[in-house]
Amino acid sequence: MIFSETNLGGAYVIEPQFIQDERGFFARVWCKREMGELGLSTNLAQSNISFNKYRGTLRGMHRQIEPAAEVKLVRCTKGAIYDVIVDLRPDSPTHMQWFGVELTEQNHKMLYVPAGFAHGYQTLEDNSEVFYQVSEFYAPQYERGARYNDPAFGIVWPLEVASVSDKDGSWPDYLPAGM
Repeated sequence: MIFSETNLGGAYVIEPQFIQDERGFFARVWCKREMGELGLSTNLAQSNISFNKYRGTLRGMHRQIEPAAEVKLVRCTKGAIYDVIVDLRPDSPTHMQWFGVELTEQNHKMLYVPAGFAHGYQTLEDNSEVFYQVSEFYAPQYERGARYNDPAFGIVWPLEVASVSDKDGSWPDYLPAGM
């Protein structure tokens, strides 16, 4: 696996290394040893999939807070998405900055999302499916969110938002701790 750290410390774009022959290819998409050598979380509590019928659908920005803060490993298994993370760690030098990457079924890239980040994505194609592994069990009492269009972040989405849930569209403006 090839790990490329993003401009947000601790977040990585991960690309599989393919072994190809006339049948197709083989590639590793998760390895406890390789992740651990980089100091990344190797805890796996759940695997989830999300199917999205329409291009322009937006899901996010989601996170869980302590004691249930999640690390995520996100991959698009069908179609294409624009995956976005926002660093909400209060003591981070990149606090409130965002990073986006295109994940597609063709490029096989994954995004490693550290705890303390908000995560969301927009579908770039109809019938897109997202597979993600998380380090903690879902705990609704620790769920928080940030609005996808919160001016505090200035996220630039590639498409007009065609669909967003009432819940995701109504998160309040983000205010850093102490404000």
